Amino acid sequence: MRKNIKKLRHSPRFDALLKQVDQETPLEVTAALDLVKKTANAKFVETVDVAVRLGIDPKKGDQNVRGLATLPNGTGKVKKVAVLAKGDFAKEAEDAGADVVGADELIAKIQGGFKDFDVILATEEMAPQIGKIGKMLGPKTPNKRNGTVTNAIGQAVKEIKAATRVEYRADKAGVVHLPLGKVNFSNDQLIENFNEALKALVKAKPSSAKGKYLISITLSSTMGPGVPVDPALAQKAAGV
Repeated sequence: MRKNIKKLRHSPRFDALLKQVDQETPLEVTAALDLVKKTANAKFVETVDVAVRLGIDPKKGDQNVRGLATLPNGTGKVKKVAVLAKGDFAKEAEDAGADVVGADELIAKIQGGFKDFDVILATEEMAPQIGKIGKMLGPKTPNKRNGTVTNAIGQAVKEIKAATRVEYRADKAGVVHLPLGKVNFSNDQLIENFNEALKALVKAKPSSAKGKYLISITLSSTMGPGVPVDPALAQKAAGV
């Protein structure tokens, strides 16, 4: 007996927006942003996102692209920050605006199911304790590689609270997704953020990755269609 498999379809609203985008013609960044804003007609202020497909093999450990990008104009989204710290570091985190600060008691709280935070940081002193909650935190688990285990705890909290610090990681298809800001940001603000994100990705290129690195770049709003960007023009404009 054949199963009745329904083909996934977009909404009429999305289909109408999609007709405004030529998927076969990559644009320079400013033109792409203009089109992203034009097609962002949801009933809320949408986020502008960038998706970059990299010329890497994600199955190889030495080509696992991940890290931090510092966006000068922030993303427009305020995040809740938890910090594992003691003593002076704990006070520094609190003064910087951390939402939750603690040591063993915070670990116990997380073990009990506490999840009311977007990012969790830890000082180097607390790093050995992270294993107790690693399974519960999953991808949020602090580590030195992405800067979430650090003794510069005040600076880290401020950057995250200001939404200027964005963590990225290539997925199984070798694609990195990053928020660049809101559609009500100026083009100049979004372009500055885009350029810094691109610089961070190029800097993170694995030495073992051969051939073309920036395969494709797509800009989109939260509820809008993807707009292709010319990687060569984008890289030249960003100066990388």
